[in-house]
Formats: sequence, structure tokens, C-alpha cells
Amino acid sequence: MKTTYLACIPGAESQIRATGERLTQPRVAVLAMLLAADHAISHQDVASAIATHRPIDRVTVYRVLDWLVEVGIAHRIAGDDRVWRFMLNHEHRNHTDGVRQQHAHFTCNQCGQTFCLNDMPGKLNFRLPAGFKSSEVDLTYRGACARCS
Repeated sequence: MKTTYLACIPGAESQIRATGERLTQPRVAVLAMLLAADHAISHQDVASAIATHRPIDRVTVYRVLDWLVEVGIAHRIAGDDRVWRFMLNHEHRNHTDGVRQQHAHFTCNQCGQTFCLNDMPGKLNFRLPAGFKSSEVDLTYRGACARCS
């Protein structure tokens, strides 16, 4: 975590209010966890960390994470272990048309953490065969992260 979860609560409240949706304690807690994270984190990571401060239902955490993805605050990344991990959308969100921009991830082979690569070109120009249309691009680099190398 880059900062403490509790320190991120005011920022989480502000971002949720900006959506125009209901401000609930579970939404604030889950978003604060994502704000505090410096890498993609799993549902279990979120639920366990929040549980050290207050009780929270695991299903509620799933629902809030899905909602954060739906409203464009976060995105989910499929791990090699078949576990979804979640990360905030920062500049990955195209504010002019609401479409999430393509970007790549880096997964460390040693510690298993996944990071967003924010310095990638805004649009990846791969040619698809005639008749194919992509809806999402999932590009993942693998190797050793800065902490493990």
C-alpha cells in the first residue's frame, strides 16, 4: 500500500459523491483501499484489510468492486491464478466519451503483484483480421518488479 487506507477515506468520499450515486460506508471503505494501493489488489486483499478496522461482508466487497468497475472508477485484471485484481482508473479513463483507454499491465513472476503501465501509447494499433472487432485489449508484460529485481 502506498498510503494508509484510513487516510484515503476523504478522497474516497469525494470520488463517490462525484458519481452522483449513494455514498455508503462499504463503498467508501473499498474505494479507500484501492486509493491506498500501489498495485492491483484482490477481493481477498480488500476484505482482509478492511476487516482489521471494521466488519464487512465479503459479498458486499464483491458488489462494491463490481460497482466501481461499472462506474469507471476502477478496472479489473485477470491474474494467472484466475483471481480478479482491481486497480483505480487514473488517466486510463477517456473523459470525453466515457470509453476506457487501452493500457498494459506488468505482473511480477516473483511476488505476483500486478501494476498498471501508465506510459504506454494511448492506442495500440494491432490489425485484426477482416470482420473482427475488439472490445477490450489485455496486454501483460511479465518479469521481475522493481522490488524483486
